[in-house]
Amino acid sequence: MTNSVHEQREALGKRLREIRKDAGLTGRQLAALAGWHESLVSKIETGHRTPTEAQLRAYCAHTDTKGQLSDLVATVRNIESAYLEYKRLLYTGTKRRQQQSVTLAEQAKLMRIYEPVLIPGMLQTAEYAEAVLRRVTEFYRIPNDVDQGVSKRLEQQKVLYRGNHRFHILITEQSLSTTVGNDEVMIGQLDRLLAVMGLPRMLFGVVPSDAEWLTPATNFVMFDDRMVMVEAITAELTITQPREIALYARAFETLAGQAVTGKDARALVGTALSRWRSKP
Repeated sequence: MTNSVHEQREALGKRLREIRKDAGLTGRQLAALAGWHESLVSKIETGHRTPTEAQLRAYCAHTDTKGQLSDLVATVRNIESAYLEYKRLLYTGTKRRQQQSVTLAEQAKLMRIYEPVLIPGMLQTAEYAEAVLRRVTEFYRIPNDVDQGVSKRLEQQKVLYRGNHRFHILITEQSLSTTVGNDEVMIGQLDRLLAVMGLPRMLFGVVPSDAEWLTPATNFVMFDDRMVMVEAITAELTITQPREIALYARAFETLAGQAVTGKDARALVGTALSRWRSKP
């Protein structure tokens, strides 16, 4: 997984360098054929500049690799849109980002969600969501519109009950133990989880705490097979490159294979709820 614009540029540049070398061209020769300054090839292939779509067409035309053009263009478009700093995304508060979640959920027929630490927003109670968004507001030092953000997060949950949407949601056993808010908030949240985990259009799974580590993974949401959103600390990644989406799908299927569902998942949630209720 690429985690920054520069790393994605470097990966693309390496791929273009291999295409050029496989065609038997030096950087100077390619630049001459394309009518570029010879330094441009070096800048593109070292990741210091993102190539334009016209430059990609030239690469493919002069290396006889036109069959790779569509994938290369998709890669560039992914670089241009993938990295959105939270400072820009949240500069007015949390409501704008939550509205984006509502729109994306309404457009998707299948959402696959993996959350290793928290309960996903799609299943959160108002109190749990408020505690999460309040921490987000404090951490990023953004305008306080938590009430509006919570309202939008709950609005997103309407897709659980209407339309032709389907959901496959995975959490880890740790998610049941991470304190959000206080004991009362956690009891209410796990009660809510027991109530919704059997919804007819949702497959819900819990990866046990003793499951073997099989795949790199952070929290992510897949919208059909067209986009993946990944939350890092400084930015949110929007993945649209088909090859990368396929890797996320492989990671999700690996985790799904380790997760327990049905009565076994309900038992893990019930045990965690009992622990929260029995705390002094």
